[in-house]
Amino acid sequence: MTNHFAHVVRGAGPGLLLAHGGGGSVEGNFGSILDDLARTHTVVGPDYPGSGATPRSTEPLDLDAVADELVSIAVDAGLERFAILGYSLGTAVAVRAATRHPDRITGLILTSGFAKPGNRLLLAVDIWRELLGGDRKLLAKFLTFAATGEKHLNALSPSELEAAIEGLAEFIPEGSPEHVGLVANVDTRAELAGISVPTLVIATTLDGLVPPAHSRALAAGIPGAELVEIEAGHGIGTEARDEWLDVIQKFLTGSRHGLHQA
Repeated sequence: MTNHFAHVVRGAGPGLLLAHGGGGSVEGNFGSILDDLARTHTVVGPDYPGSGATPRSTEPLDLDAVADELVSIAVDAGLERFAILGYSLGTAVAVRAATRHPDRITGLILTSGFAKPGNRLLLAVDIWRELLGGDRKLLAKFLTFAATGEKHLNALSPSELEAAIEGLAEFIPEGSPEHVGLVANVDTRAELAGISVPTLVIATTLDGLVPPAHSRALAAGIPGAELVEIEAGHGIGTEARDEWLDVIQKFLTGSRHGLHQA
């Protein structure tokens, strides 16, 4: 695996490490809120192998190694202790980072996440992998169908829908095969009870790719975790950007002052 992931460091203040989703990137998953987060925090955003400017891995990705690398990048960027904002696959990376580096992690924000993929997500991963070898536009159509909340999807005009599909087809990272392979193998269930930092779990209630039951299970498994449900599909950064940012900021402000509230 690549020894060092390309990454951005933005802003000043308390540390916030970003863990993006499978088949995503820092810009793709957090781009809509990055500027706002960097106004109050030192935000470190690494791209996994095959995303952004990070070279693709020549071997399967390992959750321990990805979590360790993200923590190492944050420490190298000058952060001694920091919260982690994880999205989708990034929630498993965040949990594993907290498990392996408890002295470093001050809080977790887990959005659209899962401790172990259910059959719906496993089927989606299988289709995703098969389509990666062929028609990228068909893959983009499938992901749009599976991941977009119905309200947002049906509000798009035909030209807007076509533009969204074309944009997604162009965005699909080269490292997607390794990313979705890692998604399929995630299992952090045994670690949840040992998480002792303040945790906010954000469920996307219209999500057909990672259904909200997965987020509810994360919240139930982590002692003291708070659960917030937002009416959005998997693409929360587009579908409910302001609401997502608001609950993140409230949590970060509360946990920083010992007032854990969201």
